[in-house]
Amino acid sequence: MRKSFAKAWQWVPSLYFAQGFPYIIVIIVSTVIYKNLGLTNAQITFYTGWFYLPWVLKPLWSPFVDHLRTKRFWVVSTQVVMGVMLAAIGLTLPLDGYLKWSIIFFWLVAFSSATHDIAADGFYMLGLNEHLQSYFVGIRSTFWRVASIAGQGGLVYLSGLLIENEMPAARAWMFILAGAGVLYFAIGFYHMVVMPRPISDPEMKISNGREAIIEYFRTFVSFFKRNNIGLFILFVLFYRLGEAQLTKLAAPFLLDSREAGGLAFNNEQVGWAYGTVGVVGLVVGGILGGMATARHGLKFWIWPMALLMNLPDLAYVYLAYVQPENFVFIQAMIALEQFGYGFGFTAFTLYLIYFVQGNNKTSHYAIATGIMALGMMIPGMISGWIQEQLNYGMFFIWVFICTIPGLAMIPFLKIDSTFGKKK
Repeated sequence: MRKSFAKAWQWVPSLYFAQGFPYIIVIIVSTVIYKNLGLTNAQITFYTGWFYLPWVLKPLWSPFVDHLRTKRFWVVSTQVVMGVMLAAIGLTLPLDGYLKWSIIFFWLVAFSSATHDIAADGFYMLGLNEHLQSYFVGIRSTFWRVASIAGQGGLVYLSGLLIENEMPAARAWMFILAGAGVLYFAIGFYHMVVMPRPISDPEMKISNGREAIIEYFRTFVSFFKRNNIGLFILFVLFYRLGEAQLTKLAAPFLLDSREAGGLAFNNEQVGWAYGTVGVVGLVVGGILGGMATARHGLKFWIWPMALLMNLPDLAYVYLAYVQPENFVFIQAMIALEQFGYGFGFTAFTLYLIYFVQGNNKTSHYAIATGIMALGMMIPGMISGWIQEQLNYGMFFIWVFICTIPGLAMIPFLKIDSTFGKKK
C-alpha cells in the first residue's frame, strides 16, 4: 500500500495537470482571447460553447479507447498531439480569417483533450484501488486546478503584461500559446518515462470488425441498463446548470467596463483575481473535499458539499449590483465562490465514479462525463445572449435560480453509505 501510494504521487498530479491545462485554454482562456480581439459576449459564448462538443460526443469513441491499445498509450500520444495543436492556434491569431482557423484548431485540441480524458480517467481507476481513488480524488482535482492557475491565471496575466507594453493582443496570444504548446509537448514525454505499466492496463486488441461493432454497442447498452439511469442523467445535466453559465461570463464580467455593468479589470487583474487567487480558493476546497469524503464517505457529505458549491454564487450578484472598487475585497469574494465550487465539485466527481463501478467502467465514465459536458455546453452557449437581454445583476440572480433543480434531486440519489470511506 505504501509503495502504491508513493508511486501514485509520481503520476496522478502531473496526469491531472495535463488533463486540465488544454481544457482551461479551450473553454476559459478562449473567452478572454476573443474578448481581447473584440467579439461580443453573445458571439464569445456561442463560439466557445461549441468547443464542449467533443466532450459531449466522446462516449462515441470511448469504447475504442477502452478496447484498443493501452490507456497509457492513449494518454501519452494525445498529449504530444495537443502540444502541436496549441502552438498552431497561436500561429493563426495574427492572420486574416483568424476566427475560422482558430476555431478549427481549438476544436482539434478539444477532440484530443476529450480522448485524453477517457484514457486518463480510465488509467486512474485501473491503477488505484477504491480507497486510493477516494484519497486522490481531491489531489487530482487540486492539480487540475493548478493547471487552471497556469492557464487562466498565468497565461492571462502574461498576456496582460504584453498588451500593457503595447504589443497587439493577437501577437501577444500567439507567443503565449506557442509557448504553452512546447510545455505540453514536454509533458507528454515526461509521462512516457514516469507512468507505470499496471497489469490491470493490458494491451487490448480486437481481432475483427464484427467483434468491434458488437463490443461497441454492448458497452452503450450496458450503461443505459444501469439501475436509476434516468435519475442519474437528469442529475448530471442539472447539477451544474448555474455554474455552466457563470463560468462562461465570469471573465467577460470582470473585463467589461463599469458603464456596461462590469468591473473594468484588465487582463493582469483577471489573471490574478480570477485565475490565481480564485483558483487557489478552489484548490483548497478540492483538497478539503477529498479528505472529507475519504473520512466519512460520499453519502455523508453530498448535501453539505452541494450547498457550499451553489450558495456562494450569490457573491457575483453582490459584485454586479454594488460594483465595489476595492480589489482585495473583490478577490476575496471570487475566492469564496471558487472555494465552495471546489469543495462541492468533489462530491459530484466521486458520485460519477461511484455510479460507473463494475464492468466497462472506463467507457461508462466517459459516457457519464459526456452527459455532464452536454449539461455545460447548451447553457453556456446561450448564456451570453441571456446576459445581453438582462444585465449582469439580473443574470447572476438567474444563475442562482438555476442551481435549484440539481439540489432538488439529491434526496432521490441512491448512494452506498460506505463508498469512499477508508477501510
